[in-house]
Amino acid sequence: MKLLISPINKEEAIIASRGGADIVDVKNPKEGSLGANFPWVIRDVKEAVEGRQPISATIGDFNYKPGTASLAAFGAAVAGADYIKVGLYDIQTEDQAFELITKIAQAVKDYDSTKKVVASGYSDYKRINSISPLLLPSIAAKAGADVVMVDTAIKDGKSTFEFMDEKKLKKFTDLAHGCGLENAIAGSLKFEDLPVLERIGPDIIGVRGMVCGGDRTTSIRQELVEKLVAECQA
Repeated sequence: MKLLISPINKEEAIIASRGGADIVDVKNPKEGSLGANFPWVIRDVKEAVEGRQPISATIGDFNYKPGTASLAAFGAAVAGADYIKVGLYDIQTEDQAFELITKIAQAVKDYDSTKKVVASGYSDYKRINSISPLLLPSIAAKAGADVVMVDTAIKDGKSTFEFMDEKKLKKFTDLAHGCGLENAIAGSLKFEDLPVLERIGPDIIGVRGMVCGGDRTTSIRQELVEKLVAECQA
């Protein structure tokens, strides 16, 4: 499993990078689960990491606004992100999901075909009346995305595992792989979740709160990053 860690600024990015993250993911928790940070923060993080890891950037928890989303995705790509992540927050139908992801993928790939598009659903989708993440792999593959992800939409301390059990997350992983996509699991994950995550076998796990000591609003701690890296490699 690759380890994606989500800093909010250059200082945290350096800690995540030095601690051994596989992917450094720029986000802004003040604007939601996949809240977008500023273009200059993405650039600063990319410069600080100095090529040690690829850079990921979130562009927001999106409702059905393909134009706005594609422009945001293009901006993240230009700013230096290697992975561009969008949350399908208020997406009601498969057709809406397909159009949103298609337009984002076109905006990114026309600029640089090597960059990867990540489409994220939410394990607690019923709480926000959105599309099930189990529908995403086939949609995302047809739309030209590279990775499908599941996260929690509402950050109230409840984990993805409270909404999708091991069986459902394994199904999500298998569906993604069957469609030729990588997959990622995130959403208030804890150290004690690592054994079951190993059984599920996602390509990537995404964390922030885990390496902040449990509170995603505080700062990333290098000793926790190093602990997580060591446990993932054990």
